[in-house]
Amino acid sequence: MQRAPILRIQHLTKRFGKQTVLKRVSLDIYEGEIFGLVGVSGSGKTTLLRNLIGYLAPEEGDVKFRYDYFVKTKRKTNKPLYASVYKQQKLARNLFGFGSQEPSFYKKLTVRENLNYFGSLYNLPKKALESNATILLTLMDLRQAQNTLAGDLSGGMERRLDIACALIHDPEILILDEPTSDLDPLLRDHIWSLVQKINKKGTTIIIASHHLSEVENFCSRIAIVKDGRILDVASPARLKTKYAESQEIRIQTYPGSYANIARAIKKLGTRVFDIRIKGSELIIYSDQPQIVLHELLHTLETLKEELLDIKVSRPGLDELFLRITGK
Repeated sequence: MQRAPILRIQHLTKRFGKQTVLKRVSLDIYEGEIFGLVGVSGSGKTTLLRNLIGYLAPEEGDVKFRYDYFVKTKRKTNKPLYASVYKQQKLARNLFGFGSQEPSFYKKLTVRENLNYFGSLYNLPKKALESNATILLTLMDLRQAQNTLAGDLSGGMERRLDIACALIHDPEILILDEPTSDLDPLLRDHIWSLVQKINKKGTTIIIASHHLSEVENFCSRIAIVKDGRILDVASPARLKTKYAESQEIRIQTYPGSYANIARAIKKLGTRVFDIRIKGSELIIYSDQPQIVLHELLHTLETLKEELLDIKVSRPGLDELFLRITGK
């Protein structure tokens, strides 16, 4: 039996003046997911996220959360009961934690003071607030900086504080809008490591990003967003299978005369769509990798090239995103 979604987005349409930013968007989000929204700037990701939490109201459609999952009821049926985010704003406010692209904390307060302030907005009991803040300071590696003014934090620490503020009331669903933008690769890895830790504690996460390779590695499902519409929703592996017309054969050889290898492969007339040299690798694109591999090994032997490494895989999500969106 298929499980019921924890969140249902139904035919959501949002306009600003004459511009329609969201066009009948429908999605189901399931408990425990790390769900990715992928799209270029201006595609509608941020507007969609702000509609999910009730910050913006749509002209058409609705966002519904699993009411019976969060509120104990005496109903005798197991049928899921859903409530609108816009009609149950008090409940919805406690359901979501939201981390925006721009810092939302107060720079003239210390790290712990920010956590205490945001916790007070949810009327948390003093002991619960102190406990949550202490746990989050440890989880976010901010314990040593708890008495530091937020305005004096580094970029990576600012992002961690933002996420901590969004989690202070222990929400069921955490929404993060471009949490790794403008961070260097090391800091991005740190943020993603924290996202995984939060998810393992049971929090469902919806995350918007244009770092497609990151989303590919961490999200259970991905929605491709373009011009306010959802083009497709699937797991990264399913998207690759569905849209990848060819597979990649990546090789490293010695002495590495890749230009000669490429010319020889092209002359064989096999189903090779493209050949590229990237750094220390030769990449061959084909929809018949088994046949190409057989001929490739023979070619390397003829050219006296020693095979150092070989990998066969489908193209990464970056390349597929360009195909799906037509960019």
